[in-house]
Parts: sequence; C-alpha cells; structure tokens
Amino acid sequence: MKYRATLCLAGAMVVAAPAWAQQTDTTIGQSSVTIYGVIDTGVEYVRGVPTTGGATGNQFRVGYGATPSRIGFRGTEDLGGGMRAIFAIEGGFAADTGASSQARLFGRQAFVGLDGNFGTISLGRQYTMRYFGMLDADIFAAASEGLGSLDAGIPNARADNSVSYRNKFGAFSGGVNYSFGRDTASASNPTATNCPGESTDARQCREWSWMLKYDGGNWGLVSAYERQYGGTSATYGGLTSPNLTDSRLTVNTYAKLGDTQLGAGWLYRNNDGGTLKKSNLYWLVVSQTVSPQFVMDGMAAINKFDANDKAVLLTLRGTYLLSKRTSLYLTLSSMKNTGILALPVSTNPPGTGSLPGGSQQSIMAGVRHAF
Repeated sequence: MKYRATLCLAGAMVVAAPAWAQQTDTTIGQSSVTIYGVIDTGVEYVRGVPTTGGATGNQFRVGYGATPSRIGFRGTEDLGGGMRAIFAIEGGFAADTGASSQARLFGRQAFVGLDGNFGTISLGRQYTMRYFGMLDADIFAAASEGLGSLDAGIPNARADNSVSYRNKFGAFSGGVNYSFGRDTASASNPTATNCPGESTDARQCREWSWMLKYDGGNWGLVSAYERQYGGTSATYGGLTSPNLTDSRLTVNTYAKLGDTQLGAGWLYRNNDGGTLKKSNLYWLVVSQTVSPQFVMDGMAAINKFDANDKAVLLTLRGTYLLSKRTSLYLTLSSMKNTGILALPVSTNPPGTGSLPGGSQQSIMAGVRHAF
C-alpha cells in the first residue's frame, strides 16, 4: 500500500514539474524571443561587364538589391535590478539560390551578453564599431549599389571572437570592440577572409574599433575608427602577415528635416594589403518621402586614391510601399573608374568589375519583404 502511494506521489511530482518550473522562471523575470528577417530579390541589367579580348558586354542577373536577405532570432530575459540578458543569432542567405551567405550558418550576428545601467557588454560574432559609426549617415547601407561598391569592407564590418561594450550618456553614446580572431571562415572574399587568429601572436588577426556619437535629435555627428591586423599567407585581401594592417577612420553627419533625411561623410583608409594603399571616400546621400507610399533616395560618392586613380558612384532609387512590410523598388546606378581602378557598379553577385579605368551602368527592379 505504501509502495503504491509512493508511486502516485512521484507521478504527481513529474506531471507538476514543468508547470512549477515555468512559474519559477516567471517569478525571476520575463523572457521573450523574436523571429525576424528580410527577403529581398531583384532583377538587374548591367552594362560594361568585361568579356574576352578587352571588350565589354551586357549582363542580366538575379540577386539581392536594396537589402541583403536574412533570418534572425533575438531575445531578452529580465534578470531584475534593471539588468537583462540578451542574445541574437542572424544568418544571411541568397534568396535567388537559397545559399548561405558569409560562408557560415549565422554569419551576420551570433552573440550573447548583458544589458543594464552599466551599458551593454556582449561576446561573439558581432558588428564592429565602424558599422555603428556609419549607420545614420549611410542611407543605402548594404544595398548592392551602395558604398560597398567603392569599399567592399563597408558592408562587412563584423568580427568573430569579439568582446564589445556600448553605452549612452545623454546625447552622447559610444563603444569599443576587440576581437581575438576576426574571421574564422574562408571563402576568398570580403565576407570570409580566413583570419582565425587566437594564436600565440598577440597581433595575428586581431581587430579593435571605437565609436563616439552625438545625437542632437534632428541631427548628429559621429566618428569611428577600426584597425584590422593580418594573418597568414592564406588570408584573403593581402593582409598576409600580422605586421600588415588595414585601418579606417570615418567622420560623418546626418540631419532630419521633416520628410527629408540627409547624410554626408568621409572615410580615410590605409590598407597595407592593397596595391593602392591610401584612399579618401566622400559621400552625400538624401532621402525624400514624397508621399506615405513613395520614397526617393539619391547618393553621390567618390573614392580617391590619388590624382589618377579614383571612382565616382551615382545612385538613384525609388521605393513604393505596398504595405508596412512589403515594397517594390527601382534603382539606377553608374560607376566611373579612372586610372587602374576597376570597381563594380553593383556588388550583386557575381559583382564583376569594369575594365581598368572603365565605366558600368546598372538598372535593378526588385521586391522586398520584412517580417
């Protein structure tokens, strides 16, 4: 009889355990997880693509346009006392093929951290401070006809194995990031450079960056700096030794005047891995809300290496909002290279550049859905 009573009591405890555990978690703090993402695909026509014998031709291609496609999960848990646990994992993908981007599952972000009155500290693969330093003054961001055509590192401001800290003090905010091994993936392109680091060499594949921002409400001023150290002979991009570095300093400003948004910036780069080491990139962007359903964006940018080697990018984009989440867009873009430069008008894969000193023109029509 006692044996049967013991079994009944044990069974009741097992059945009640999940509810008891859930009640305990609720007492400690509320938690939430959000699934989000973007699917963006466009059809692009490009003029000035090199063919055989020094000639050029035209190319049709399907791929990402206004925004790189992605899917992510982010969450928080209230730990009490004004402190929260935070995390995010986000993977990029090519909507035209279904292939994973950044040569890894969660190539855009993968971090965990704590947030509170002391600021935010996080660990993992995450954006460097250079990303946050350009966010408000670069309306086109990672669009295929954006500043990434002039500097492929701009849409790839991320670092593996990093520790990041950010905080805000009134109108001022800032942060620092340090990586012990900035890129563990290898795909021989700017998104996966094979620089894993975490070695006995104190500089190999390290990255560090800082950002300082003043936000006056309708306008702001931001500066950021990042330095990346090289790895081995297998590292992509010419930084084949820890003694070689790639540094970027940016100063930019932005303003919001009613339905008009403006942005302007300067980025100085000193790249030991490049044939042309030093460059100055200047840009001016404007976004105009014409109606609740229609927005026009424009950009003029120039990347100057010296008097003979420079590239000028002009981009115009119109976006029609079918809803808060779905939009159609049409983008026109032109790239003019001089000297030995052969930068592409669009980074939409394969993102083939022009002939040295040549020009390219692009027109893209696409659809974007955010969820």
